[in-house]
Amino acid sequence: MSEAFAYSRIPVADYLRAERTADVRHEYVDGEVFAMVGASRRHNHIGGNLYIALRAAADPRGCAVYSNDVKVRVEAANAFYYPDLVVTCAAGDDDPYVVHAPSIIVEILSDSTEAIDRREKRLNYQRLPSLTDLLLVAQDERRIDHYRRGPGGWDHVVYTGGAVVPLEGLGAALRLEAVYAGSGTAQPM
Repeated sequence: MSEAFAYSRIPVADYLRAERTADVRHEYVDGEVFAMVGASRRHNHIGGNLYIALRAAADPRGCAVYSNDVKVRVEAANAFYYPDLVVTCAAGDDDPYVVHAPSIIVEILSDSTEAIDRREKRLNYQRLPSLTDLLLVAQDERRIDHYRRGPGGWDHVVYTGGAVVPLEGLGAALRLEAVYAGSGTAQPM
């Protein structure tokens, strides 16, 4: 006779408590936790360039930019994710470990995470009422997939080469040349 495997989900409070002292970051999706892998040097370089550009645009507007180690709560999916960068402009969004009302989220794609970033995370992030812009940033070519909330829903525009990505909520634009400067990422053919 076979025995059924009993699976128990981890409560949110237990996840949050454990995450404060964990040596490895974990994302949380409906009671399951998933360890985060390290990033490449190129990933880190692109993330640094994005942080500098976003911070320059966010600070004058009273917005805050966080990278890597701050979680985003997606209540509708019962999930906590660690995006590569997150911008919040919401007054009162002051939890020291979690952003609850992001305006902009950036995920830098890698071979091991791209499929999850493009499907699960994108769809869940788009459920956040405060989110206006989601950027999926390639590492191996100069390409940013920009999902922008419009009056009729989400618009998707792909920017390549030397294009400029408008971020209307910050009154700013990201130049791909600046995003990829010094990263060794080639322009698309």
